[in-house]
Amino acid sequence: MEEPMEEQSVEETSVKQPQTSEGDQKPAERKKLPSLLRPVVIVPSAVMGAISMEEYEMQYWPKLENAIVQLLTQTPGDYIPISYEQMYSCVYKCVCQQHSERMYNDLMSLVIGHLQRVSQELKSSPPDAYVERFNFAMTQYMQALGGIAPIFNYMNRFYVSSKLNTDLKEELQKLFTLHVAEQHISTLFPMLQEAQNRPFAVSPPTMANIIKTLHSLRPDLAPQYPDLFARFIPNVLPQASADDLPRIVEETRRWQQELLEREGFARGETSRKRSGDELQTKPTPLSFMPKNSC
Repeated sequence: MEEPMEEQSVEETSVKQPQTSEGDQKPAERKKLPSLLRPVVIVPSAVMGAISMEEYEMQYWPKLENAIVQLLTQTPGDYIPISYEQMYSCVYKCVCQQHSERMYNDLMSLVIGHLQRVSQELKSSPPDAYVERFNFAMTQYMQALGGIAPIFNYMNRFYVSSKLNTDLKEELQKLFTLHVAEQHISTLFPMLQEAQNRPFAVSPPTMANIIKTLHSLRPDLAPQYPDLFARFIPNVLPQASADDLPRIVEETRRWQQELLEREGFARGETSRKRSGDELQTKPTPLSFMPKNSC
């Protein structure tokens, strides 16, 4: 009966420590706390290496800038080898390190500078090549947006949409409208209207692409040029009524007359066909009837 009591006294003496002040407590004794009770401070840089502004300017943004320039200057229909995974990773890291605002401003500045140069080049284009060059520049830019928007998708989700309450692709389209389209409307549409009166002065695919794209960017242009937009955009003009039939017939007659006068079409030309009077009706042989039939 005495042995257990002695063991208990030994345990009590091993647990009890002499009372000392906090200042006299040694650092070695403080580290004896269980690991579960130790405070853990999570530092973002421990999960992902911190990106300084200098690293952003010297390492990350140059990669993105190079890819954007290639997309903006590639020929429509061509596709350049760009690692979208690598570009998306750069954007992801910069957004996580609080560089979203700087990256968005850099992107807008780069695109604006490109569009201003494009606008100046269009202004110096000769009249006979102006419409085709405008269509080329617009098609080139819209194709580039198909590559730029996916690269900056993470920035669009967590900065442009959440903080600016807009969409990145829409903002890039507005830049083209502001810096290119609106700068050339007064020159472009008179040429398109003139080409409308001269068939095939502008190729139909070029005309259709310009009108449809501008309508998506500036729907308010349709009421200003209704006859031009009505050829490619449905429901631009008000519904026709019975009172409009004489006007429609007169317009059709006028277009036919212009084709006859300008393009040299001849109405009723039958030089390669036999006239109906020259056709002789031949009796159909009744070979299917029996020879001895009455």
